[in-house]
Amino acid sequence: MADGHAAPGGAGSPAPFGRRGARAYDALGQLGGLVLAAMTLAVFVQVVMRYLGLATLDGLDELPRYLFVWLVMLGAAAAMHRGEHTALDYFRNRWSPRRRAVARVVTEAAGIALFLSLIRTSLVLVPNAQLQTSAGLGLPLGYVFAAVPVGAVLIVLPMTWNLVRALRELWPRHS
Repeated sequence: MADGHAAPGGAGSPAPFGRRGARAYDALGQLGGLVLAAMTLAVFVQVVMRYLGLATLDGLDELPRYLFVWLVMLGAAAAMHRGEHTALDYFRNRWSPRRRAVARVVTEAAGIALFLSLIRTSLVLVPNAQLQTSAGLGLPLGYVFAAVPVGAVLIVLPMTWNLVRALRELWPRHS
């Protein structure tokens, strides 16, 4: 595509949510890069302090674990928007266009159902986790658990876009 974003579903198809959506999801990718840098720095500082025989900072070992949860969810959302998630192209490319569209409808619908169930479960887990704090950082764990519903929403949006496009391929409007 002209804006450099792969569009799920074939060449020339528009990316989900246009240029603004592309910029927003690109920003998620950049935020993921910052999260990865913070994780790397925290691990590096731990290693250096242990090598020098110094006591590590309280909670520094928790930071990469908690950031990793956010990194996974943000990265998955950015990849979903770009259509870069794993697919069995070998088999899919051997099917007729209609069969490919049916497969996309089934997989997108199943994925949406999965992530909606994660969101639903998170409505209970995140508030309960907010009542607990981490041992080292004293951080309310709801901030860590919140990565799941936030990431799930960001993943469901492009999946819904892809589902609608696949349904339109199955039942095209004739003018």
